[in-house]
Amino acid sequence: MRTAKDFFTPLAVGAPAPLREIPARPSRAIHFFDPSNAKMAAKVPGMVGTVDVLLGNLEDAVKADNKEAARQGLVDIGRSTDFGPTQLWTRVNALDSPWGLDDLVTLVTEIGDKLDVIMVPKVQGAEDIHYVDRLLAQLEAKAKLERPILVHAILETARGVANVEEICGASPRMQGLSLGPADLAADRRMKTTRVGGGHPGYLVRQDPTDGQIDGPRTTYQQDLWHYTIARMVDACAMHGIYAHYGPFGDITDVVACEDQFRNAFLLGCVGAWSLHPKQIAIANKVFSPSVEDVAHARRVVAAMGDGTGAVMLDGKMEDDASLKQCLVMVDLAERLSAVDPELKKQYEGIEA
Repeated sequence: MRTAKDFFTPLAVGAPAPLREIPARPSRAIHFFDPSNAKMAAKVPGMVGTVDVLLGNLEDAVKADNKEAARQGLVDIGRSTDFGPTQLWTRVNALDSPWGLDDLVTLVTEIGDKLDVIMVPKVQGAEDIHYVDRLLAQLEAKAKLERPILVHAILETARGVANVEEICGASPRMQGLSLGPADLAADRRMKTTRVGGGHPGYLVRQDPTDGQIDGPRTTYQQDLWHYTIARMVDACAMHGIYAHYGPFGDITDVVACEDQFRNAFLLGCVGAWSLHPKQIAIANKVFSPSVEDVAHARRVVAAMGDGTGAVMLDGKMEDDASLKQCLVMVDLAERLSAVDPELKKQYEGIEA
């Protein structure tokens, strides 16, 4: 374990100094694309400005025969594209795979100045982050980068969830975490073949009416991922980094996708993965506070004055805890307004 005074010391001579605070950049939708797919890659420049994060995926969705083509494709896209307000992320191959090391070496030295975040899959514990941390510092020094590349870990194993607090605090590079429900379900031996979302078999049933167990009884579907998301959010909040919901695999079910994203938003996640362009619109909508919520939050902030005491507003008591909740909404609205002109127009039309 590094001492507190050494935590923010660069891990290689010539590497940029680690950040002391992770920027709160909007990442409502992390849109995945396969850089080895020419049709998909050709659409990337046109998506700049329409999505908060474009992520070149090198891992599971790319066949083994296409791994090197995907890596080179991402290098070509990074070199030729001006990403403007959109962040460029990548998901590299697992650290124990034949491709993970070459992914890191190639991308950092070739387009490290364009990469904002590297997503590391199947993180088991702090030791995985320590390895990536040191290697990135060496590569950044070699490439003469002026800012550190951040790291985002995916929770895809039971061990990773058990070590989630240590993972979040393993490096000042840690930008956030994402839930990886499919791999996590397999590792936990859960009995579901769905990629994210609920399951009709995971339910509670209404008690019998008048003791008649054979009568009609309403059932309520439960969220398989509630515990994991809540634990992930707490760990991220504790370390000043950001939690994301992962993929929602049923592209056709936009209603359930929106519900799942909203649950994650309410619990404290800042965004989710997008596997299809239609999910970008869903994420942008869900992970942006509504005009009504922002209007109410601004009214509370205005009514609270110096932030102490309590006031009555619309028949409800608002106090310093209410103010803190409302400031979360107001701050998020301001950050989103800086990157989303349509939202800016909506939020600016609100009167406190």
